[in-house]
Amino acid sequence: MTTSGSQSPTIELAQQLISRPSVTPLDEGCQQLIADRLSKVGFKVEHMPFGDVSNLWIRLGDTAPLVVYAGHTDVVPTGDEAQWTHPPFSAKLVDGNIMGRGAADMKGSVAAAVVACENFAMQHAQDMKGSLAMLITSDEEGPAIDGTVKVINTLQARGETIDYCVVGEPTSTNELGDFIKNGRRGSLGLSLTIHGTQGHVAYPHLADNPVHRALPFLNELIEVKWDEGDANFPPTTLQLSNANAGTGATNVIPSDFHIELNLRYSPASPATHIKSTIEKLIAKHELKFTLQWKDSAQPFITEPGSLTQSMQQAIKAVTGKTAGLNTGGGTSDGRFIAPVCKQVIEFGPTNATIHQINEHTNCEDLNSLTAIFENLFEQLLLSGEHHGNA
Repeated sequence: MTTSGSQSPTIELAQQLISRPSVTPLDEGCQQLIADRLSKVGFKVEHMPFGDVSNLWIRLGDTAPLVVYAGHTDVVPTGDEAQWTHPPFSAKLVDGNIMGRGAADMKGSVAAAVVACENFAMQHAQDMKGSLAMLITSDEEGPAIDGTVKVINTLQARGETIDYCVVGEPTSTNELGDFIKNGRRGSLGLSLTIHGTQGHVAYPHLADNPVHRALPFLNELIEVKWDEGDANFPPTTLQLSNANAGTGATNVIPSDFHIELNLRYSPASPATHIKSTIEKLIAKHELKFTLQWKDSAQPFITEPGSLTQSMQQAIKAVTGKTAGLNTGGGTSDGRFIAPVCKQVIEFGPTNATIHQINEHTNCEDLNSLTAIFENLFEQLLLSGEHHGNA
């Protein structure tokens, strides 16, 4: 691990987190490191393990409004480590960047939030008007079954209400502070198998090729224009992500054709409408089939208000930039929090290298991110003007 005498607390913590190989659903002690630090400045720590997943709920204060930073300590696999310029868990500092799997998504952001929480607690624990908490999981990059959703259910069951939530995902596009995510499209998956009859390619009249049958259906499906989106959401899109058939032999007509599709949908095309449209199209082409739907994320939106404005003010104060609002990109754990919290946004470092070989993020950006989070906490918890779920 590369160190520097002038290194900031945020960069030092980011290096400690990145150096732990917490490939989902592993946490590798990241959450204990966070808990040890924040318990020293007054936060109450709860570990909430479910299945193989580590979850951390850590809170300062017991009054409303409750401001939550949500993040994750798990990372995606590294891919071929030989392709990395530096080992993916070495957390090297190179040319002003911190390198490693999770640097941008999202251990750098978690480190910034932890240090911001430390600074806020040391300066304002006695005069804050509300509560500050962190919700950290090791199941964001995986199935997302035993992570944030289980913590939210636990909090609901005991009556803890979240008023404002910032998910620390990497939302910046070209430079830190250019975009805040104030919502996300939904995610609808379809596993579809078209059934035929296996046979010899020289005797096609004795077989029924499911690939041949499916192609006209797929051609029509990918030409469907679902909607135009709206003022808050980009249009609904469909992508064919996997397709396979055959035995591996070139002279055998396959019996089945397996297809996987995913749609990222806006509220203009509800999941019920998408399902109905695709099922009618299957019937139109008279296909023999089995299918399974997976509606893994509902679209959500946080209208401009106290949280978006406070975040924009914090970004402006630290970077001088005016952040835009955006709902593009993939899904996040915000989908599990939005049903119980009216104001959920996402903000974090640039996303140019997330999930890539040589993932990295800029060190000064992480220091600025710390200052932004601290400014946001001060706005929401010191003035007394925010009253939660506004």
